[in-house]
Amino acid sequence: MNDLIIQNIKQLILPKSTKRPLKGAELDELNIIKNGTVVVKDGKIVYAGEYTEHYEALEKIDATGKVVSPALVDAHTHLVHGGSREHEMTLKRQGLSYLEILERGGGILSTVTATREATEEALFKKAERDLLIMMHHGVLAVESKSGYGLDKENEFKQLRVSRRLQDKYGIEMRHTFLGPHAVPKEAVSNEMFLQEMIDLLPEVKGLADFADIFCETGVFSIEESRRYMQAAKAQGFRVKIHADEIDPLGGLGLAIDEEAISADHLVAASDKDKTKLKHSDTVAVLLPGTTFYLGKDDYADARGMLEHDGAIAIATDFNPGSCVTNNLQMVMAIAALKLKLSPNEVWNAVTVNAAKAIDVDAGTINEGDKANIVIWNAPNHEYIPYHYGINHVDTVLQEGRIIVKHDLTLQ
Repeated sequence: MNDLIIQNIKQLILPKSTKRPLKGAELDELNIIKNGTVVVKDGKIVYAGEYTEHYEALEKIDATGKVVSPALVDAHTHLVHGGSREHEMTLKRQGLSYLEILERGGGILSTVTATREATEEALFKKAERDLLIMMHHGVLAVESKSGYGLDKENEFKQLRVSRRLQDKYGIEMRHTFLGPHAVPKEAVSNEMFLQEMIDLLPEVKGLADFADIFCETGVFSIEESRRYMQAAKAQGFRVKIHADEIDPLGGLGLAIDEEAISADHLVAASDKDKTKLKHSDTVAVLLPGTTFYLGKDDYADARGMLEHDGAIAIATDFNPGSCVTNNLQMVMAIAALKLKLSPNEVWNAVTVNAAKAIDVDAGTINEGDKANIVIWNAPNHEYIPYHYGINHVDTVLQEGRIIVKHDLTLQ
């Protein structure tokens, strides 16, 4: 006897499962079954497809009028951090630049101070609440970066919190060491600080899955980033890079050359580097919520990347300074509006391709997959990025067990 049948599904979203990420025109291919059925046994998918009455189960869910999809994947977050920076909104409105805010004690270094001052337990409780919000919005796979400690004690503290969250909630998580995220005030030089972070790599292996670096003007150069990435690879890490967010330094090209699993941001990526995506499985993780929150007009060139047969994913970049949302549904809407992505492309970018960007087995509903599923209170898959800014989740199932059920009736 099976455990669960989800029946009468108006639209069943079945992204294609491939060994490599979907590239170019493939991203617009999405199998959508009308009047679908999903069958679950022992936490795994037994059947997902057209309506059938050939299965019996102990429990049935009637999904009449609803959409069913794989649980979402958020492939770029700064989940664990101390403090918040809401006071900076007023400074930005007054016209202060990032550097001016930094001089006043704000910016990323204020988050570093707050993270260093917070106990591990305080960081855990704060991050736990934010993770639960993500889960309530349909996310069951998350990448969590460090990067607000900028020293051994506090970077490791962040990574321990991240792993504790995974242990407690059992969701798919990947943990990224982003020690070279900024240069701390106490650093003698960029060069010496970068070497300190490189020296930590052997010790961080048990805590982190990936190594990441912020390659940008005023932070770390292309050559410094290459040095770090090659040192990380020598220690057995797969690498990532924050690249070409503000200036076209060539970070995307570096990521491709170093076979990074992902290159993230890429608002200023050069046309030359975009052409290299065709011959690479490096996923371009685009973060349109960041551009939106910063009030900028230029978004990453998603269409250009797809025209060059590149692989793209979409993520929140949830962090306290430049993208203060852990609602991936909202970012899906921004991706549709500002990156000019079709609904099919958006769904693939937050499921299968996002999963490839962080190397998790997620984002599909195929036989044998974990039954990590979302039932959406929406009439079709296009409606969710269309009706923006709210939570469309009806039910979230983790390995076939209901963990979130939203009831809109008033008490």
